[in-house]
Amino acid sequence: MKFEIKDRDAAGRICRFTTKHGTVTTPNLMPVINPNKMLIPPQEMKKLFGTEMVITNSYIIKKDKKLREKALKNGVHKLIDFDGPIMTDSGAFQSYMYGDIKLDPIEIVEFQRDIGSDIGTILDIFGTPDQTKTEAENGMKETIKRAKQSVKVKGEMFLACTIQGSVFPDLRERCAKELSKIDADFYPIGGVVPLMEGQRYTDLVRSIIFSKRGLDPSKPVHLFGAGHPLIFPLAVALGCDFFDSSAYAKYANDGRMIFSWGTEKLEDLTELPCSCPVCSKYKVSELKKLDENQRVLEIAKHNLYVCFAEIKKIRSAIANGNLWELVERRANSNPYLLEAMNELKKSENKGWLEYFEPVSKNKAMFYTGCQTIHRPLVYRTHKRLNERYESLFDTTVVFPDGNKPYSTFYSKEIKKIMNKKEANILVRSHFGPVPIELDEMYPFAQSVFPRSVDKETEEVSRIVFNLFIKNKKICYWNGNKTLTELNESNNEDFNPDIHRISAVADMQFGKHASKTLLDGKIRIVKSKKTGKIRNVYCDEKHVLSMRANDGMFTLKIEGARLLHKSFKYPKLRVIIDKDAVPFIMDGKSVFAKFVKDCDPDLRPLDECLIVDEKDELLAVGRCILNREEMLAFQYGMAAKTRERI
Repeated sequence: MKFEIKDRDAAGRICRFTTKHGTVTTPNLMPVINPNKMLIPPQEMKKLFGTEMVITNSYIIKKDKKLREKALKNGVHKLIDFDGPIMTDSGAFQSYMYGDIKLDPIEIVEFQRDIGSDIGTILDIFGTPDQTKTEAENGMKETIKRAKQSVKVKGEMFLACTIQGSVFPDLRERCAKELSKIDADFYPIGGVVPLMEGQRYTDLVRSIIFSKRGLDPSKPVHLFGAGHPLIFPLAVALGCDFFDSSAYAKYANDGRMIFSWGTEKLEDLTELPCSCPVCSKYKVSELKKLDENQRVLEIAKHNLYVCFAEIKKIRSAIANGNLWELVERRANSNPYLLEAMNELKKSENKGWLEYFEPVSKNKAMFYTGCQTIHRPLVYRTHKRLNERYESLFDTTVVFPDGNKPYSTFYSKEIKKIMNKKEANILVRSHFGPVPIELDEMYPFAQSVFPRSVDKETEEVSRIVFNLFIKNKKICYWNGNKTLTELNESNNEDFNPDIHRISAVADMQFGKHASKTLLDGKIRIVKSKKTGKIRNVYCDEKHVLSMRANDGMFTLKIEGARLLHKSFKYPKLRVIIDKDAVPFIMDGKSVFAKFVKDCDPDLRPLDECLIVDEKDELLAVGRCILNREEMLAFQYGMAAKTRERI
């Protein structure tokens, strides 16, 4: 199985997933195909919606003599006339729904294999929300047992092993860890349909997070039975790659139209609030007057247009680095989903999500409400401020929020202060504390907040600010009155540019990185057009380049030598197998399968030192994956090499 990350944001990822019937892009939606009643044939779905992969039910095929014989003779692809990848379900959901279905867990996997399914599914024990923990644990154990038995008969078929555990987070995580140990290829998170039907989104979020925490990160994750676009953005942001939808047809039969914000009954609509091909073709009155079969078909098409459009929006948001904004906007459209966002405010969940969050993004971070201050990126920034930043002077002058960049907005006031007394300059922003020397660094400069924010954001910002200034001598700016209160203590040797590059280096690479990188005669090159810092030389060696888009450093090979010598193993390092050394020395990038180890503090898009197993520096580059992913993935790039020794 080939599964590799191509782009990422939050814990969401755009991946390429390859099967013997083709390659698909995630996040991906698989429409459910009923082989007895194909409302929209799969090939038509491919033309209309760009459908890359579908899912059908092997139990339905197996129990029908004609379908069974056709599938065994010609294969499931011929049976439903689809030439792309096909996943088959085992009938576990039908067993849960109807209770009297007799299925052998090994026979159904063998049947899926024999009809040529690309991905077959084990017959898991469906965990319900109303189970006791003992009942859920027993079902989980049986699911794991069946998975271990099923792997032995899967043949060349990819096998999906479903994670169960009801609403108990520890059972979900335990089940995921156990299933990750076996030779499985695809991981559905099961037993969540009742949660979605009951809008129990908080339980759904917990189920996803704890399943993901226990899973091998290099395998595709499928949220089983999730077919409504309302939950797609949040589920993707938590790490789900695949969804399946039978809702498009079920809702259509009931006269219900799917929208990104929820579901509406056709009979209640006075206008069609959509511009898909169906809604552009008909007026609401015309759609209501259609023959029932035609009306059901048109609504089903509309439902799929909306679902696939949401998947495209999510992919675009990942590529643009604003997936969390899409998640928050969608959450604000549903009170139960908004309530579920509270789970992501917990420190343990923010800490886990931060591990996957890129350190820099293509676009500014936009405030959408009280959830924004709890984003993993903000959590990391506050954490690094407290762990890595060091104040230079005894006194700190605090300014209120203002226009960005703060160093320009408050330039006259800062000059007055520094002419009289050297002091740390700090801005108390809605984001939290912003030292003036970091005001152009991502995300301080690249974040957009309104002048007034909600009470929760104010409170979180206040707590973070108070923690940051604890035990510091603080003076709040109050014009000339503040100047008279400052004792004169001016040092003419102070250089604000060196102060800036020192602070950014420490924040980006680790505490005291600046003492290594800037230990010598410093020469700073600025842009003639903007006056911004661009390159940093130490003893005439080019050690750093500052990026214009995020105010962070690109580490040059001479800077890498200094950090490698100063920082103890494995700090900042990506350690590669000896077999990959010639490729790195030839300028090639690091592929995941050659990574032996990695600094656990490195995050996606962090600058890194590429070394061999003897800790010989080979090159400098930028991480694509975090440590857990580097050690798990067998395909794709782990770090992009920039300069080699």
